[in-house]
Amino acid sequence: MQFRVLMVAVLSCYFWLISGISTPAAWALTPIKLSDLSYHECPADVAEGTVTSGGASRAANCFIITGKAQNDSGKPVLNADIFGRIYDASNNPVMQNRTRLGSIDQVPPGVSDFELRITVAANQPAPLKLEQFKASGFVGKVRR
Repeated sequence: MQFRVLMVAVLSCYFWLISGISTPAAWALTPIKLSDLSYHECPADVAEGTVTSGGASRAANCFIITGKAQNDSGKPVLNADIFGRIYDASNNPVMQNRTRLGSIDQVPPGVSDFELRITVAANQPAPLKLEQFKASGFVGKVRR
């Protein structure tokens, strides 16, 4: 009986130690700094067929936001979500109740260029104000 208890204790310790060694690393959310933000109107071929939210066809303007993405993790970051606030010339939000604006498929280590296409209702006057932009993603593949 004592041998059995001792064997169960030894095996339990063995499996506990092995599980700590073979456990895969956790994929932590990695912050990406966004800087040098600017925007310009979409080329005609990109802007063609623009649809506003809700699937309704309304007059809208297409813009491409560009900037620099800084990845300090030393590894490529995948599926980095871009967050920020965009206001029109009258300080009205362009994306009401929405701060996730899009994503960057892959951000290599270091500083790289990025661009993001957005659609703005035609009745919201330019110039646009781009504020509180940041991104975050994962250093491993994420299922979507």
